[in-house]
Amino acid sequence: MDLDTVIVGGGQAGLALGHHLRRAGVPFAILDAHTRVGDAWRHRWDSLTLFTPRRFSALPGLPFPGDPDGHPGKDEVADYLAGYAAHFDLPVRLGCRVTSVRPGAAGGFTVDTSTGTLRAQRVVVAAGAFHTPRIPDVAGKLAPRVAQLRSTAYRNPEQLPGPVVAVVGGGNTGVQIAAELADHGRRVVLAASAIGPVLPQRWLGRDIFWWFSRLGSMRLSAESRLGRRIAAQNPVIGTDVAGLLRRVDRVGRVVNAAGDELLLADGGRRRVDAVVWATGFRPHYAWLEVPVLDASGAPVQRAGVTDWPGLYFLGLPWQRARGSAVLGWVGRDAEVLAGRLAQEQLAAPARPAPAVPA
Repeated sequence: MDLDTVIVGGGQAGLALGHHLRRAGVPFAILDAHTRVGDAWRHRWDSLTLFTPRRFSALPGLPFPGDPDGHPGKDEVADYLAGYAAHFDLPVRLGCRVTSVRPGAAGGFTVDTSTGTLRAQRVVVAAGAFHTPRIPDVAGKLAPRVAQLRSTAYRNPEQLPGPVVAVVGGGNTGVQIAAELADHGRRVVLAASAIGPVLPQRWLGRDIFWWFSRLGSMRLSAESRLGRRIAAQNPVIGTDVAGLLRRVDRVGRVVNAAGDELLLADGGRRRVDAVVWATGFRPHYAWLEVPVLDASGAPVQRAGVTDWPGLYFLGLPWQRARGSAVLGWVGRDAEVLAGRLAQEQLAAPARPAPAVPA
């Protein structure tokens, strides 16, 4: 089947782009490997709640239902995304895993999927940037009796045996999981070389994202001096880190492991019954057979545009601005890209209609 545009990924970025393409009259299909729209959110840990209140968590054209100043849980987000796709009747092909995108013999792209092969003039990779968890090699040195989970596999404290649990990683995910485990009576070892600056959920009576929106900080360019500075800081939002550090055993960087012990950069050791690795992610585009990735596997792009004609990215952190990968702001990037794709469609020479057998 021939298509004008294929969008790989049916999360918030792909859906927002689909909305704008539908309005621009550009034919497209959204391919998603999950069985339901929003499943990427449903599969996250049980207590996950967004930092952003509902008023700042909507995609273009459809408000997020509920108290606009309340913070939705992950299942609410999943249901909202499913409702968004249904509301705008977006052509999402579920259970359609992309296995290869490669240049087509006659231009455009050949897209191989678990349900068949498509040909497309343009491809937009909207599959996000958080693909494969980074697990340090030392994980393999822990004894089998030590339970280990990647942060993507963590659901709740009941998964983890024993009283002592180490959480490795000091970002938002790491401190949130550590706080939940401490709330449930676990003795938590929080191992992190650094914890970013801490921002409260509310400041001067307003949600922090109200201030971000008011001050325009979510629109900060990825190329601006202030944008680069904020991107490097990776702030922790909404967690009482000072209170958490009074309840957990805060240690530094893990450099090795032996048996049921984590070995630390300062020479210390901590015996543990379980470990949650919240050590970030690395990109994984093994299916993308177009030379647009750097040596680390990350896409080489500028504001989502690659050097390969017709291939784009959407929804990457700091792709164009601070909000590029955030639910309530990804629509801005989607609108810009949809405008570009619409212009390209108008400028492209008309393709002949397929021959009809006599």
